[in-house]
Amino acid sequence: MIPTSNLAHFLLQTARRFPDRAGLIRGEHVWTWAEVAARVRAAAGGLRACGVGKGDRVLVHARNSHAMFETMWASWMLGAVWVPTNVRLTPPEVAYLAQSSGAVAHVFDDAFPDHEAAARDANPNATVHLRIGADWDGLAHHGAPLAEAVAVDRDDPCWFFYTSGTTGRPKAAMLTHGQMVFVVTNHLCDLMPGTSEHDVSLVVAPLSHGAGIHALAQVARGAATVLMPGERLDCAEAWRLVEKHHVSNMFTVPTILTMLTRDAAVDRVDHSSLRYVIYAGAPMYRADQVHALRKLGPVLVQYFGLGEVTGNITVLPPHLHSIDDDPAFPIGSCGYPRTGMEISIRDGEGRGLPAGETGEICVRGPAVFAGYFDDSEATAKAFAGGWFHTGDLGHLDAKGFLYITGRASDMYISGGSNVYPREIEEALLLHPAIAEACVVGMPDAKWGESGVAVLVARDGNPPPAEDVLRQLDGRLARYKWPARIVFWDALPKSGYGKVTKRDVRRRLEEAGPA
Repeated sequence: MIPTSNLAHFLLQTARRFPDRAGLIRGEHVWTWAEVAARVRAAAGGLRACGVGKGDRVLVHARNSHAMFETMWASWMLGAVWVPTNVRLTPPEVAYLAQSSGAVAHVFDDAFPDHEAAARDANPNATVHLRIGADWDGLAHHGAPLAEAVAVDRDDPCWFFYTSGTTGRPKAAMLTHGQMVFVVTNHLCDLMPGTSEHDVSLVVAPLSHGAGIHALAQVARGAATVLMPGERLDCAEAWRLVEKHHVSNMFTVPTILTMLTRDAAVDRVDHSSLRYVIYAGAPMYRADQVHALRKLGPVLVQYFGLGEVTGNITVLPPHLHSIDDDPAFPIGSCGYPRTGMEISIRDGEGRGLPAGETGEICVRGPAVFAGYFDDSEATAKAFAGGWFHTGDLGHLDAKGFLYITGRASDMYISGGSNVYPREIEEALLLHPAIAEACVVGMPDAKWGESGVAVLVARDGNPPPAEDVLRQLDGRLARYKWPARIVFWDALPKSGYGKVTKRDVRRRLEEAGPA
């Protein structure tokens, strides 16, 4: 047992240092750090009065808001585990997360009554049911304030970051207090050096994932966080807020960054306050990267990571981005290892490979998670040989810069979100007219990658594409739906009878876009 600082202390310490400075901003409403901390203390006390305690899981399904932000810190004040979900998930998908996490508390946005009902039915373990809005504000205003954060150990979980394996079944990656203290420190060291209470960060992505982790670093330094007024990305409004609040940093994914820099509003506002525009979560087309550099200047920061390592694998800082394809720059690289982290390229037998050779990207260091909740088999496989196996393929050059060349799994990334083909294939095969299904990720100018479903009709008479897509309605979130459906007479197979996705992709490339 190794006692460590509870993550909630980032907020409490900042509120003591800068009580009257703006902490959270949305529209015309400004919450000072003292006000944010007071609401969090009261909400934590209210949750405790409801029976939530150390180690309990708190499932949160909500859009970005000041209350959603507060659920994170109130959970940690209690030593509880924050379990945020992707708001694009369907009711059955959220119900599975509620059940598999064993959450004792459900906190839902008013906009998701069907999700709330499905989670309640699937998870009878939950005894606390709250709505963002009246219920949460009641706790934040009237709860008996918690005097101090609950003591925690380094390896106590604080966040269940849901990810998926090659089976497509979501797994809860256990992020711990000790791990996340390192991650926050590393973000400030490698991604945003010099960040202070004078900085301002704009949130343009869901707080439930990478943007939430990014926000922790802002709280640790007292930098104000600005939330968008609506749930959808409004590029013109985002640029207006950058100018109004003198925003100095923001976390994006390549799709969002491309939308922002290709919107006409980028040329109408003063965005010279920007120091760090971070993009992660998916590869970025070189043309889009160059365009963003031309519009914003040398402020881009790329990092490579995944939920289990909380983004902490590589960094490519502003001075290593180049508009020209200068060979002196690591064009096409996602950067070098983050401070305190180690990368190794391993072959199929687990042996380390020299520079220039392609293998699986494996990592180790303080940013690596504690394992998958209630899944010892998956945890053991992920840590085989003493390294965490990312499932991505790549190589290191002689200087240690990492280049991602493919994926060990069939997963693809669309608009910054991981998509797992098997989950889609299984849903498609529920259609009575579909005999075989294969989904692959293909390049997409807007989303980075999008899915193409190659299907074989059961009787040789393909159903309409609209009829096939209706099979996915209510079963899968829309971002997982294939962008294109193709029917073939048969799928290519190996000598063992398995569909060879490499051959599927090759035939699709040869055929060209439909």
